[in-house]
Amino acid sequence: MLIEEAPQGESRETRLRRLAMRSMRRGIKEMDVILSRYAELHLADLDEAMLDSYDALLRENDHDLYYWTSGVQEPPAHFAPLVGQIRAMLAAQGGAVPR
Repeated sequence: MLIEEAPQGESRETRLRRLAMRSMRRGIKEMDVILSRYAELHLADLDEAMLDSYDALLRENDHDLYYWTSGVQEPPAHFAPLVGQIRAMLAAQGGAVPR
């Protein structure tokens, strides 16, 4: 499935709502849970560069995202800071932790 680039000129509020919705409407339930929780806890606090990274991350394949966030595989370098935050959230909540 091809996911289009982010709309240009959307307000921050609209962008946050769009990203929150895309976080909970994934292809696999595990990523629904992980990303919707991350969005709920952290999305509003991300700066524009991290929002850009998160927007791009949401366009990745769910199986890849699951492997990256669970520590089975290392993410591409450009996603490493963001995936590190997601892994830290999971570890703090007693969820999956990197191997």
